[in-house]
Formats: sequence, C-alpha cells, structure tokens
Amino acid sequence: MIHRFVRKLSGASTGNGRDRFSADLLGALPRLRRYAIALVGDRTLADDLIQDCVERALKNRGALKDSHRLFGWLRTILHNLYMDALRERRSQGMPVDLDDMADSLMASVAPNDRTLAMDFTRAMDQLTPDHRQILLLVGLEGLSYRDVAVELDIPIGTVMSRLARARDQLRMKLEPDGPSMLRDGTIVTLAEEK
Repeated sequence: MIHRFVRKLSGASTGNGRDRFSADLLGALPRLRRYAIALVGDRTLADDLIQDCVERALKNRGALKDSHRLFGWLRTILHNLYMDALRERRSQGMPVDLDDMADSLMASVAPNDRTLAMDFTRAMDQLTPDHRQILLLVGLEGLSYRDVAVELDIPIGTVMSRLARARDQLRMKLEPDGPSMLRDGTIVTLAEEK
C-alpha cells in the first residue's frame, strides 16, 4: 500500500496545500519507518503500523494545524496506534508465525553480534511503553528534552525523570551484576569493587 502511495505521489505537483501535505508526508516516511522498526522490533509489524499511520494521517490531515510539526504529529499517531495494538494483543494473546520471524530484528544482525542485539532487544521490550518511547525519541531521533516535552505534551521535568528511569532500567537489565569496568585485562564489576 505504501509503495502505491509513493508511486502516486512521485508525479504530484506541490502547487496546492493538498499536494504539499502529500509530498511532506512522503518525505517523512523513511524516518517514520526507522522509528517504527525501533519501536516494535520487527520490520513487518512496523510496515503495517506505518500503513495504518499514513491512512489515519490522510484521513485527518485537517487536524494538523502547523505543517512544520508534521513529523511529530505522525510519530504521535504511530505511537497511539502501537499502544492500541498492544492493548488488543494483551486481550487476545499473541500467536507467532515462524514465517514472520524472517523479518525479525535479530535475523538482520550479524551472528557474532546477535547475542548483544538479543539482550538489548529483550531489555527494551521489558521497558514500559512510555520509557521506551522517551529513549527512542532522545536516543534514536536525537530530539532535545524540550522537543520531546512539546511533542508528548508533558513537562520537561517529566521527560528528564522518565529518561533517567528508562536508562537506569535498561542498564540494570543489560548489566544485572552492576556496571563493570576493565582492570588489567580483567572485567571487574563495581559491586565486587566495594
């Protein structure tokens, strides 16, 4: 569906606001896809989420008051769709098809780095959606605390607090014995140091 959308827009002129919106939406798709993949950890699910997001954005284009905030608006739509899907999966359970595993994030990582990627993915999956969202917005998207606060409509102190808690939780999940350091070629945990 997105590919058909892209082909249709490639010939569109940017003479009016409707075509400008479509062109801007098209330009936002690569970043939106990157964010979606990082959020859900699966390319196929991310593409489905993007398709739903684009559909909702096209239907509700009148709700966007400031065209300069298009990407943040799209990211909000995508995140809300993701949260809806999580709630639905919790109520129904989640069957896994082996063919879907071919598009898994783990399958795209080099074998020697797969253990680290699996640990990181598991740790990110264990974070609450709010904490995962904050980490992705700051770490992956490179947004400032102020931009995140504006986009999520929360105080900047809440952004800082959630980010600190998210980083701590991620660190604890990745380093259950505490942070470690290298001394004389030997890994020493800070817990052993005391």
